[in-house]
Amino acid sequence: MNSARVSESPGRYSHVAIALHWLMAIAIVGLIGVGLWMTDLKASPQKIQIYGWHKWVGLTVLALALLRVMWRVHRPAPPATVVMVRWQALAAGATHGLLYLLMFAMPLSGWLLNSATGFPLTWFGWFKVPALIARDREAAVFWQQVHEYLAWALIALIALHLAAALKHQWLDRDGLMRRMWPF
Repeated sequence: MNSARVSESPGRYSHVAIALHWLMAIAIVGLIGVGLWMTDLKASPQKIQIYGWHKWVGLTVLALALLRVMWRVHRPAPPATVVMVRWQALAAGATHGLLYLLMFAMPLSGWLLNSATGFPLTWFGWFKVPALIARDREAAVFWQQVHEYLAWALIALIALHLAAALKHQWLDRDGLMRRMWPF
């Protein structure tokens, strides 16, 4: 079966939706890992560079999240191929909704944190990104805490999402992962 036919299979997401899902998954997991690691680095030019990369990728995730929502509006999710009990369907819907919310909230809270610290922000050094709020020490402390709490919430939701996907793949063996699997 050629790849064009695979995306047309009933219940399967489009190639664009699949690419956005996996690109964002890799970026978000990478951002979380780097974010946890970089906070313990000693002040140095390397730390500043790593923070810059973290911000660039975070802004990219925000742009990809916007693109993903626009694509989803243009091309809604395919009909479900698996029948789930009501509580599982509700949990899946809530988890996906919260994941979408956090795909916006995490980078926005980081952008607000950066704005409140007064550091200049660029996107890959190509253009300056405007501050969302004025420099303010108390706001910086607040947004740093929000960013951290959202990161832990995102980690928990990713773990739940992954556990549910693996349950469907290995315990239920219902083929649900084929909907979003790129291969």
